[in-house]
Amino acid sequence: MPGHKNLTSGRARRAIKIGGLASQVGSSYLWDFLRRPFLNRGDRDRELLDTHVRNAIRIVEGSAELRGTFMKLVQMLSMREDILPPAALDVLKITQSSVPPMDFTMIADQIRRELGKSPERLFARFEREAFAAASLGQVHRATLKNGQLVAVKIQYPGVEETVSQDLKNLKLLLRAIQKLASDVMRQKINTDELYAELKERLSEELDYLRESRNIAMFGRLLHDDPEIEIPRVIPELCSPRVLTMTFLEGYRLSDMLGPGIDPELKKWLARKYYALVWRQILEFGVLHTDPHPGNYLVTFHPHLGILDFGSIRLFSDEIRRAHLAFARGLIARDDTQLAAALVALGYLDRDQDPQPMIRIVRILFEPALKDRQYDPADYDSVGKAAEVGELAFEHKLYKSPAHGVFLMRALVGLEGIIRQLGIRENYRELFRECVERVPG
Repeated sequence: MPGHKNLTSGRARRAIKIGGLASQVGSSYLWDFLRRPFLNRGDRDRELLDTHVRNAIRIVEGSAELRGTFMKLVQMLSMREDILPPAALDVLKITQSSVPPMDFTMIADQIRRELGKSPERLFARFEREAFAAASLGQVHRATLKNGQLVAVKIQYPGVEETVSQDLKNLKLLLRAIQKLASDVMRQKINTDELYAELKERLSEELDYLRESRNIAMFGRLLHDDPEIEIPRVIPELCSPRVLTMTFLEGYRLSDMLGPGIDPELKKWLARKYYALVWRQILEFGVLHTDPHPGNYLVTFHPHLGILDFGSIRLFSDEIRRAHLAFARGLIARDDTQLAAALVALGYLDRDQDPQPMIRIVRILFEPALKDRQYDPADYDSVGKAAEVGELAFEHKLYKSPAHGVFLMRALVGLEGIIRQLGIRENYRELFRECVERVPG
């Protein structure tokens, strides 16, 4: 398969592949639409779900060869439990797994171009086989000349060019994907906003020097938490396309989600990850916005390690304070404070009736409002998203500030991880602890 060796490149070839995929997805929805009048309600629902799943499979198969921008898009969609049905999500989540690595000769040439010397001259030892490969680059273990074990992240050669090409040819596919949201989840998705978000995020993730600064920032912010581990950057072995950092040992968070894991460890992990996300939102105003389990690991202590810092969102202090006011209003069940916070955050106009939006908030934050042991499996995220979509449509609640997109991604990721851990917990009490921990 060509994807094992190099990126599918060439503007025309990539445009044809993405255009062909968009045509397949769009045609399948058109055929489903034409057949609907001849089917009963149950058959219509089953056929629509089958169409979504078939299209999810098409998208995953396309991403395996195109990598780059296209795979990043699929990974982002695979976290959107608010707009996609579970069966389609299960297919798309395949893209969160590792992809086949590139040949070592291409990686070695990239290191030589970026750092001026071959891997053999820069490191005491450099493993030729990547231990992780993703859409934009892959990671190799290496040992510094002082004996320090490190992870070296290398961006695929030519990926910047393919990103530029893909961004020019993705809009047709995004319009086809929009059908999944409007038909199943009754959500109005602005494809222009999704496109702009993807473009901004990719520009950030392509700059490894920016990621190195993000790592240093998180190290400073979380230095007082001995149960969080952040890698340390090796500056002299970094460039815009190569990132060298200390190696963290442990198990992937995804390995902790299945059966057979110590329940006490799962409980610790659920509480730790929950508190970590809310501390970023309410205290730091700095948010790790790529929350799939592959970006975290659990060390043997146990500690929670963070591995990837390519997608980080900084909020203004005004927005951070508004998030804190929102959280305090939610805990206090104070509708007046909630309404004021929603206006400050840009979800409501000052002269708008806040009650429909407050109803939406109560639906979305149900686990944090129930003062009892709450089983995450009891929260029907698909049904709740549909209910929210109906309320938003009925009351024309379509304001979606840019910062809200990143917050939603982090919270949907949090909900997904908590659900998979399956820990019964008083999440209202845990949320209250997170809010009260913030000074001021």
